[in-house]
Amino acid sequence: MRPPSVDSLARSLSDIDLPPPLLVDAARTAISNGQPESAREEAIRLQRALLGPAINGTGVLLHTNLGRAPLAYSQPAKSTNLEFDLDTGTRGSRNHHAANLICRLTGADAAVIVNNCSAAVTLVLAALARGRAVAVSRGELVEIGGGFRVPDVMTESGARLVEVGTTNRTRLADYKNAQETHEAALLLKVHPSNYRITGFTEETSVKALATLQVPVVVDLGSGLIDDACFWLRDGRPSWLGDEPSVRQTLEAGANLVTFSCDKLFGGPQAGVIAGRSDLVQACANHPLMRAFRPGALVLNALQQTALAYLRRDGDAIPFWRMAQTSVSDLLSRAEALSVGHIVHTMAMTGGGSLPGQQIPSVGVEFEGDISRLLRDADTPVIARVHDQTTVIDLRTVDPSDDPLVADAVASAV
Repeated sequence: MRPPSVDSLARSLSDIDLPPPLLVDAARTAISNGQPESAREEAIRLQRALLGPAINGTGVLLHTNLGRAPLAYSQPAKSTNLEFDLDTGTRGSRNHHAANLICRLTGADAAVIVNNCSAAVTLVLAALARGRAVAVSRGELVEIGGGFRVPDVMTESGARLVEVGTTNRTRLADYKNAQETHEAALLLKVHPSNYRITGFTEETSVKALATLQVPVVVDLGSGLIDDACFWLRDGRPSWLGDEPSVRQTLEAGANLVTFSCDKLFGGPQAGVIAGRSDLVQACANHPLMRAFRPGALVLNALQQTALAYLRRDGDAIPFWRMAQTSVSDLLSRAEALSVGHIVHTMAMTGGGSLPGQQIPSVGVEFEGDISRLLRDADTPVIARVHDQTTVIDLRTVDPSDDPLVADAVASAV
């Protein structure tokens, strides 16, 4: 039997929300495989491979594979004053809008925004220590997600790594020796945000490092703005543990702090360098800044998040809204879903933040592994599977998505 034409087969798929060229690709693939009847399946596969919404039912609030901090953002299709000074009518700086708000939040003298925290660290090292020594504790030579390691980042920046102390104990004298022996340009302290070393340990505080008269750079990573958590109704939650904050780290004597914006800050993917004006300016003037600078969409989303902090409106930041939801509210939602067995669970922040810290939560549980069926829903639901049971943790599900969860479960079971 002669196969259908590519054109006619592609037109039969017009109800699938894909542009004609992609429908043609699906039709052509199906015909070349000798299975014209699989064209619809091919088109749906193409559609699902595109970036799209998913429901996070894993209980990991900052799930790296699901985009970390969820963020609602929109911008009208209009020009902006991205690099235009409205007072003088001349060219302005794209860095001033959101960066000035970051300074207001953290107490930093100056700040510059880049596209992620790794870029922030790389830019600091390249601008302030290329060809010179940078002292880092052996216990802080971390590897972050995707296999990226601090020593590799330092090598690419042109800085020279000087390891000090041991894996579990690093004293002020170790840094002082690096300063004197290697003429260290910077002392870099990396917060171990995705692991913990316990037992016979010792680390040197930022306050102590600041006495050595060498610029102290602290990579905080996770981006907690202020110890007081003034934007939350009930103040600092216990599950934050001893997580350090940007404001207090600067107050302790750090000259620069770098951090991510899509973790505990709850904003878009971006990185911040904040601290002493002359050091920040050196970073902003470096040629790499043009490669690392974010676009207007990211800067506007970051500005909106910073304004929510300044309004003390934690509920306007989805991450903090999810994290603050009471267990009783989660129980009420689980009961309203009327699916599965209601179970008490423990959620976590994820995203390389607060290792070992858990947040009491509630989920719905199903016998067996139905995770693939849940992912096949029109809006995929991403659950977790443990001991041949599937759990959808409601702390990481927006309440407006509960009906979609119910529909996905109904289709799956």
